[in-house]
Amino acid sequence: MKQLTQFVSFVASHQQELLDQTMEHLWLTLVSLAIATTIGLSLGLFISKNKRFSSLVIGFVNAVQTIPSVALLGFLLPFLGIGVIPAIVALFLYALLPIVRNTYTGITEIDPAIREAAIGMGMSPFQVLMKVELPLAMPVLFAGIRTAFVINVGIATLCALIAAGGLGEFIFRGLSTNNPYMILAGAIPAALMALIFDSLMGLVQKHVYTLIKPILVVITAGTLFIAWYSISSHAEPSRLVAGFPSEFIERGDGYKGLKEIYHLNLDVREMEIGLMYQAIKNKHVDVISGFSTDGRIEAFNLYKLIDDKNYFPPYHAAPVIRRKTLNEYPEILTALSTLENMVSDEAMAQMNYQVDEEGKDIREVAINFLKSTGFHVGRARAGSPDVLIGSKNFTESFILAHIFKIIIESETGLTAGLKLGFGGTKLLFDALNTGEVDLYPEYTGTGLLVILKPEKDGSIPYEKDKVYNFVSKEFKERFDVVWLPPLGFNNTFALMMRKDQAEELKIKSISDLAGIRQE
Repeated sequence: MKQLTQFVSFVASHQQELLDQTMEHLWLTLVSLAIATTIGLSLGLFISKNKRFSSLVIGFVNAVQTIPSVALLGFLLPFLGIGVIPAIVALFLYALLPIVRNTYTGITEIDPAIREAAIGMGMSPFQVLMKVELPLAMPVLFAGIRTAFVINVGIATLCALIAAGGLGEFIFRGLSTNNPYMILAGAIPAALMALIFDSLMGLVQKHVYTLIKPILVVITAGTLFIAWYSISSHAEPSRLVAGFPSEFIERGDGYKGLKEIYHLNLDVREMEIGLMYQAIKNKHVDVISGFSTDGRIEAFNLYKLIDDKNYFPPYHAAPVIRRKTLNEYPEILTALSTLENMVSDEAMAQMNYQVDEEGKDIREVAINFLKSTGFHVGRARAGSPDVLIGSKNFTESFILAHIFKIIIESETGLTAGLKLGFGGTKLLFDALNTGEVDLYPEYTGTGLLVILKPEKDGSIPYEKDKVYNFVSKEFKERFDVVWLPPLGFNNTFALMMRKDQAEELKIKSISDLAGIRQE
């Protein structure tokens, strides 16, 4: 009952945002479905009459369906930019398969004797299609359209990763911050949308010929209204567009606090981290959030804005490990302590660059770094792991997890397994607390502001040793988790712009960025 009350309270406090996202989601789905229905029915009818093309067309729509959604969105980004256009194109492509296949199947499965009888009565091919074939195939055709809508409702949530809006924004933010109420606020309307539309299509199917004209008028008017609502709700002009990942938008040390401290008023688009860098490279956004050791800063010629109000705390990386695991395997402390202050900002940035831009294997990059420091790398161990190492869903965390694994297996008799790619800090930390992983690389600033969330009264100076000592003490007392010695580099958050644009606008600091927005 308490959880239900909290959920209702969350929905009430976010009702306008939820309404906007629902309208965006519905519009994306209906527009893409309308296009897919028109083209899909046409293709299905064409190949049913020209069967030599059927394998080619159905093979193509089958192939599209096998492409991962995020991969397709990423592929479209350089050509179509961010926002609704690539989202509609992707949703249209995914909706084609059930519509084309069901149209083809519905027409070709009609008993040939019925078709011959209609021709014998003097009907033209067009009359046979309209008066015999389509009515008989209608249940199968509608089944394809209904399936396509349900598919698109689900896939449309991923469109939030390329700033197309929709209910995926709540879902991804909730996953990143482990907020179940936010996840449900996005998931429940999407599920209801699919169920309601499927039921409506069932009613339409029974009276399709008498209702076809008013249905077309209602669908057209409804789509236009939703389009107007979606556009007008984002009609506020914006000089600079920011692309931020879900976690940065919601987390305690992210955009919410940054906006208050600097009085920023950016036009924020929610995006997946990898697509975010492609978006700024291709000039689809002007500002992104990132990490100071990211190798793509130099590769994409980006400029890190100065945090002149010292909003971001130190983010020194260190292994965090369950005390139970450390008590059982104390040799892990000795092994990982060899990394203390061994990884510089430059070294970490170089490793990130080698993986992200040069396409090198993560384990190979980790091994090469360790060898460059004089570390003797032993053979990888096989078999059931004694300890499990987790990571977040970005390159640097992957690399550090591999480094931990190599050192543990080289310096101890233990076998280490990897569980990579947790979608947010809270998800990974909860996995640590429940024993799903034994250790992972964390950052002092993240531990302070995302997990501990102390009162912002200035009692904790943002200095390396003081932040580290505070999180180390609090984690041990509250969670029975131990911070091992820091690795050396400080991967603080940063806002970034293309260097040429920052120079043109004379922006050097975040305060300068805020000033530009107020002009």
